[in-house]
Amino acid sequence: MNDRLRRRGPDDEGFFVQGPVALGMRRLAIIDLDTGQQPISNEDDSIWVILNGEIYNFPDLRPMLEARGHVFRTRSDTEVIVHLYEDHGDAFVDHLNGMFAIAIWDGRNRRLVLARDRMGQKPLYWTRLGQGIAFASEPKSLLAHPGVARELDPESLGRYLLYEYVPAPWSIFRGIQKLEAAHRLVFQNGDVRIDRYWEPATVCNPAQVPNLNDAAEQLWQRFCQSVRMQLISDVPLGVFLSGGIDSSSVVAAMASIMPPDRIETFTIGFDDPSFDESAHARAVAQHFGTNHHEEIFSVKRLIEVLPDVADYLDEPFGDASVLPMYLLSRFARERVTVALGGDGCDELLAGYPTFQAIRAAAIYRALPRTIQNLIRWSVNRLPVSHDNFSLDFKLKQFVKGAAAPAELAHQLWIGSFSGSEQRQLLTADLRAQCNGRGVEQEHQELIGVTGGSDLVDRLTRIYCRTYLAEDILTKADRASMAVSLELRAPFLDPGLISFITSLPSHYKLRGSETKLLLRRALAGRVPEAVLKKPKKGFGIPVARWLNTHLRELIGDLLSPTRLRTQGIFEPEPVGRLLEEHWSGKRDNRKGLWTLLMFQLWRERCL
Repeated sequence: MNDRLRRRGPDDEGFFVQGPVALGMRRLAIIDLDTGQQPISNEDDSIWVILNGEIYNFPDLRPMLEARGHVFRTRSDTEVIVHLYEDHGDAFVDHLNGMFAIAIWDGRNRRLVLARDRMGQKPLYWTRLGQGIAFASEPKSLLAHPGVARELDPESLGRYLLYEYVPAPWSIFRGIQKLEAAHRLVFQNGDVRIDRYWEPATVCNPAQVPNLNDAAEQLWQRFCQSVRMQLISDVPLGVFLSGGIDSSSVVAAMASIMPPDRIETFTIGFDDPSFDESAHARAVAQHFGTNHHEEIFSVKRLIEVLPDVADYLDEPFGDASVLPMYLLSRFARERVTVALGGDGCDELLAGYPTFQAIRAAAIYRALPRTIQNLIRWSVNRLPVSHDNFSLDFKLKQFVKGAAAPAELAHQLWIGSFSGSEQRQLLTADLRAQCNGRGVEQEHQELIGVTGGSDLVDRLTRIYCRTYLAEDILTKADRASMAVSLELRAPFLDPGLISFITSLPSHYKLRGSETKLLLRRALAGRVPEAVLKKPKKGFGIPVARWLNTHLRELIGDLLSPTRLRTQGIFEPEPVGRLLEEHWSGKRDNRKGLWTLLMFQLWRERCL
């Protein structure tokens, strides 16, 4: 099980085996290179801990714990955890600022405590084994255990088809679960207890809200403090730079803390102009005077890494931007071991184009059904373009979900297959194995428990709990860990998050202007072009690939003969998706890529 995680930690391994417990850990050495080996225990070896991730505030925690009489053997961030547990029990996690998956074995009380960080930057999977429990950072480790079966969970397949990933607490494997972000699991006397230990702040009383300019300045100061804290490292460190507002914010904050020529920035570009943003990143790097590194990749190079990425993912994952993220991570790893990125900003500050569509969708839903049908008919007959975020692609995605309730519409816009589409796509035998509740109903129930003061507030919270935690951060973790690179996200500092979530929605989205607060905070701190640049995303030419470089592969993996043998997807609707795309009648890139990644996963993992 430990060997399967070697890429996550190539520098060292450690074990603790005693009585009913066995802990294993692979280490990527970042802090305390000489004495930071794990597992780490308390003074009398009654409590042991292993950590995947980083605890950024350990320099502040350590002197407080020493003042209470605790004796440290290392300079590692991991060691503060075991002493916090001694003092605070299960509430130890409340004191941590970091990204982490943690396991603590309490030998005196014969109890295991697992915890995952507040936003889900680090993964943690677990499963029951008879009267016991097994856990790991990735399914590949659990699947090395002879007691864990490789079985498809049919209901999670439906979740994958809707979301393009499997949301926590589920996984694609029957019997294997994810511990959700901000959750803690306690296993004792054969029983499992799971609870949520943290929620971001609710919107505060209007009388307590600072004016927009003051709030923007507070945002900037808090963000700089987060960046400063996350610069802690005993190994070389850099930053991913796309040229967009999020990553430019990180570079601007770093430049206010350290000499810009000591900042290592990394970007990659593509030989397809509609997908290449390297010129924007280069302009930002030149503005600040960073030590910039850039590499341009061909379509052929992206496709060459697809099998390796699919091998590493363990679960089907339909976000194609994992490929360029992997290449960027590998490129950066040639020079640094730690990198900072801008993940989390779009979800917290309503930065996606889907937020700009809220008003248009409300107007669309108010129209008579006949007018909606006419608009949908007209949009679906627009000529197909395979450019990145082409107008016809955006309009067709819009009409696909615009008539649905507002919160569900967003998931239909960014996902692949609606509930009705899945009923046509999946075989009767596969549908019979599901509970019948339906993935869209499940999503609506999740929205109900997420809360929020208004629509935008509800949406940002649901984006954070689903899309950020299980797509964006999963992509970042798997792509970086595949090359043994640690990737940090300063926008996800818990204090910064609660500050943002306490502010009213019109500080984040005003009309069609997204991330209003951040744009105000960055005025005069980044080039004006960065503030005006529309969001483009880390896109790759999937639609064209499916007609050219990947046509033979997807045709084979989705052939009628193969599908009938598998008994999961109906050959006829899949065949229509392929024929429409190949003929240029429709752009089915999202659905076909989602099916392709599932088939690649199935070939390797079942």
